[in-house]
Amino acid sequence: MQPPSSATPSPTVRKVALVSLRGDREFRKVRSHGQVIRTRFFQLRVTDYRPRYGEVWRPRAIIGIVVPKKTLKRAVDRNRARRRVHEALRTLPGLPPCRAILSPAALVLDAPFAELQAALGKALGSFDPKAKTGNRAGAKPGRGAAKPDALVQPAGPVQP
Repeated sequence: MQPPSSATPSPTVRKVALVSLRGDREFRKVRSHGQVIRTRFFQLRVTDYRPRYGEVWRPRAIIGIVVPKKTLKRAVDRNRARRRVHEALRTLPGLPPCRAILSPAALVLDAPFAELQAALGKALGSFDPKAKTGNRAGAKPGRGAAKPDALVQPAGPVQP
């Protein structure tokens, strides 16, 4: 028996699984190498999808939703914002394979769902995996550089 035609996915839209980003190591990698996309509803930090060492290549969207207490004070509001964003991502057609951290703003609670979903789709669609982002060395530029007056002079006379 064949499933009804409405149950089969459209051939033009590729279904990509939505998985939660887990572990401090994965969050640190996305934070250090991610491309930042800001909208009025959220801040999104995205990197391209790469499987972990020894993992099978299964392109999927791995997204961590982080709602800090500074943004929303009450736990009820933080959980509601997290659930709204997760549902908007889950129902979004054509998620690109990526790793991302999404930090929603307080506006997420009052925004119309369709508008929130459109902003998420536009932000994820504008992600360019080939763009050079992040500092590969792990240090911020300009930090730790020696100042001219702080250079250490050798002690004693210099021998030729």
